Amino acid sequence: MATNNGLVYLIALPLFGALALLLLGRKADKWGHLLATAMSAGSFAVGLIQLSQMLDREAELRPVTQKLFTWISVGSFNVDASLLLDQLSICFVLLITGVGTLIHIYSISYMSHDKDRRRFFAYLNLFIAAMLLLVLGDSYLNLYVGWEGVGLASYLLIGFWNQKPAYATASKKAFVMNRIGDMGLSFAIMIAFATLGTVSFSGVKEQSHHASEAAMTAIGVMLLVAAVGKSAQFPLQAWLGDAMAGPTPVSALIHAATMVTAGVYLIVRSNFVFDAAPTAQLLVVIVGAITLLFGAIIGMAKDDIKKALAASTMSQIGYMILASGLGPAGYAFAIMHLLTHGFFKAGMFLGAGSVMHGMNDEVNMRKYGGLRKFMPITFVTFGLGYLAIIGVPPFAGFYSKDMIIETALNAGGAKGIILGSVTLLGAAITAFYMTRVMILTFTSPKRWDDNQHPHESPALMWAPMVILSIGSVISGYLLYRGKAFKHWLEPLFEEHGEHTELLPPIVVSGLALTMVAIGVAIAVIKYQLSEIDNVAPEKVSIFTRIARRDLLQDDVNEALFMRPGQALTSALVKIDGSVVDGAVRGVGKMALGSGSALRETQTGFVRSYAVLILIGAAALIAAIWVVTT
Repeated sequence: MATNNGLVYLIALPLFGALALLLLGRKADKWGHLLATAMSAGSFAVGLIQLSQMLDREAELRPVTQKLFTWISVGSFNVDASLLLDQLSICFVLLITGVGTLIHIYSISYMSHDKDRRRFFAYLNLFIAAMLLLVLGDSYLNLYVGWEGVGLASYLLIGFWNQKPAYATASKKAFVMNRIGDMGLSFAIMIAFATLGTVSFSGVKEQSHHASEAAMTAIGVMLLVAAVGKSAQFPLQAWLGDAMAGPTPVSALIHAATMVTAGVYLIVRSNFVFDAAPTAQLLVVIVGAITLLFGAIIGMAKDDIKKALAASTMSQIGYMILASGLGPAGYAFAIMHLLTHGFFKAGMFLGAGSVMHGMNDEVNMRKYGGLRKFMPITFVTFGLGYLAIIGVPPFAGFYSKDMIIETALNAGGAKGIILGSVTLLGAAITAFYMTRVMILTFTSPKRWDDNQHPHESPALMWAPMVILSIGSVISGYLLYRGKAFKHWLEPLFEEHGEHTELLPPIVVSGLALTMVAIGVAIAVIKYQLSEIDNVAPEKVSIFTRIARRDLLQDDVNEALFMRPGQALTSALVKIDGSVVDGAVRGVGKMALGSGSALRETQTGFVRSYAVLILIGAAALIAAIWVVTT
């Protein structure tokens, strides 16, 4: 594999920006945001150069590597800190740095009144650097370093306004729930080392042809646990909604270009593991299908615009996870949907931030309405993202989601029927709740208070939204045209037989569009043609109440894990206090009592001491006599 010494600059630039802003402190307040944006843009430029060089090479020569230093060298176990840039990682590099730079530009204006804006941009740069290390590492161990860095940066960003207890709690919740995923990844690495003797991608791929299915299944299941935690999949979805407490640009960054997509990357990067472990691959499909529906159902019940978008992220990531569990037929479509989702979800989150900016940080959609007249640019850009996410042709989401639905239906047998039905049902529900978001926010009669004065956002905020909305329109077709993206990733995956086509694409598209039309129609009848209360009704069905509580996932996690954990901790504290510490304290008390008793003999009278010495000497002589006779 060829060497390219320029890969390190992809990570070094944003890392330098983060360190400079953190070390210089208040001295960088006036220009720190410009430095951070320039560093992110510089990394994007390096990515474009790398892509142009990659396009000039033959498919098998496109991957390049760069060794930074020898990290671990113990006997036969050697791990280099090396970077790998291939057809898969370049997609993420451009998404992370491209969308990330637009979010930086947006944040210059969005965070302009925050006295800690410099620190915010330092964390953004740190997030970009960590995510780039995650997708550029050439082994699971190097990936793990970036994985942990992303967790740290997300904790800092979600809790950026931690002076509010609820925000600090949200960041802590995200951090703790992500640790479960981290444990899964660390176990996968340990199992790979113990059974295969290597943790590099190339090494595990080579050994996967000779290893037992049990070992590969164990690695695959642990990798799935890691993906579930990082990508907020069932049953670890609960942290993502609360993470909306962070500044809106953070939500856009986490949802569209970085953190939650890491789980999809991990599974697709580990395609050779799941190809050799059918059981783990089936679990991936099950998790994706459940998450897809759970996210969509939760999205229907949310009145908070950011939490509705967060639920849609869960659902769309569910599509990607499901596709990645369908093997070689689905890997490329999972990544394709991830890329198109990056455009329209980032655009909609920034649009939500624009709405909040014009509505004095109000997030309740029941107190919006009629904003299309006051925020025309936000309305149009958000609307293009809306058309993309519900899968209306020719917008981006239509192509990528349609390919996933087609692949699911063509899985064959009962599996194909079940998965196809789930993806079609998800498309209908997505169309319903996203239409609800559009109506409540932009097209229904106004419901805001008289002291609100909605207005369009400044150019630094709407310009990135316009660019992202263009991507929401054209990116799907560009990737789909001539199966360009599928052919681009083909060298990374091993095909297993011919792809079966049980239903023609035109039939699949017809089914999907029918479901979308049903979802849109129900939403229009229920919200556009009916009166909307500005307060959520309390007399609702039990299903609505459960959906409002995120399908009771917090309650279940609390009952099954948190409460028993607290009880176990309390029991261990008591055991420690009464047994371990109790024994230590008992010995101490005995020594103290003995000392007190002996202290009574310290009278200060010489005659008493002489008598005691005499008694001791007599006892010693008696003892010697008894022992020696």
